[in-house]
Amino acid sequence: MKLLVAYLATPGGEDAVAFGACLARTFGASLDIAVVIPPDPPETITSAAGFAEALDEAARQWVAGAADLVPGDVVAETHVVVDEHVAHGLITEIERVGATMLVVGASGGGITGRHSLGSVVNDLLHSSPVPVALAPRGFSHTGAERIREITTAIGSRPGAEILLDTALALSARGDLPLRLLSLVSRDDITGRTTDDEAVARAVDLANTSLETAHKRLSDQTPIASTLAQGRNIEEAVSSVEWHDGDMIMVGSSRLAAPGRLFLGATAAKMLSVLAVPLLVVPGPDRE
Repeated sequence: MKLLVAYLATPGGEDAVAFGACLARTFGASLDIAVVIPPDPPETITSAAGFAEALDEAARQWVAGAADLVPGDVVAETHVVVDEHVAHGLITEIERVGATMLVVGASGGGITGRHSLGSVVNDLLHSSPVPVALAPRGFSHTGAERIREITTAIGSRPGAEILLDTALALSARGDLPLRLLSLVSRDDITGRTTDDEAVARAVDLANTSLETAHKRLSDQTPIASTLAQGRNIEEAVSSVEWHDGDMIMVGSSRLAAPGRLFLGATAAKMLSVLAVPLLVVPGPDRE
C-alpha cells in the first residue's frame, strides 16, 4: 500500500507528513512525498536561467526537509514533480507511483475551524481519483502516532456502498475498531417527513450497515453503531464523542464525476467543527 503525501514547506506540509506517517504505521504502508514546482520559464524572460536554478535548489531543500520529518520507522521516498498546476501534478503522480491514498494538510484559507481548505486542497477534493486524507491544523504537534478507531458516516446516497467497503477494508487491514455513524439533521428533514420517520430510516440504515460489517470483519473486531441528532449537521456531529487517534470517513458528493471526488455540503459542514482527521472517498465509476 502506497500513500502519496502532498508537501509544502509550511505547517500544513508538516501536518501532512505527520498524518502520512500515522497512516503508514497503522496500515503497513510506505510514503511517497511529492513537491510540485512550476516548469522553467521561457528563455526569453530576463533572468530565466537564474530563476530555474534557484527553484531547483529550493525544491531540493524542500524535499530534504520533508525527508527529515519522516520518523525512522516509516519507509518514504521523495519526489519533485514539475507541473503548471499543483493539483494536476499531484494527480499525475498518484497514477505514476500507484498510490492508493493522497494525504494533505488542510490548513490554508477558506473553511473555519481545524480544517481550513486552501485552493489546491479544494481542487483535489473535487478531482482526486483516490481517497484524500485531510490532516487538521496542528496534527504534526498533537496528532496520534496511529489511528485508534475508524468512524464512517453512513448514508443512502450513491457511493454509500463504496464508502462502507473502503471502511471495512481499512478496518481489516489495520485491525481497527469500526464505528458506524448516522447523522440526523432536523434542518435537512423535508416537510413530508417527521423527525420520528427520519430517525427510523437512519436506524434501519445503521442496522443494515452493522449487519454487513459483522459479516465482513473478524469476530474480534469491535463494531459499534451511533446515531447523532441535532438542529443541523454541525450540532449533530459535535454531539459525538471523539478521541485522539480517531479518523472519520465520508463519501463524495453525488455531483462528483465518475470515480472522482467532490466535497459535498454535508462533509464541508462537518469539517467546520471537527478536529479529527477526515478521509474523503470517491464515488463509484459509472458507464
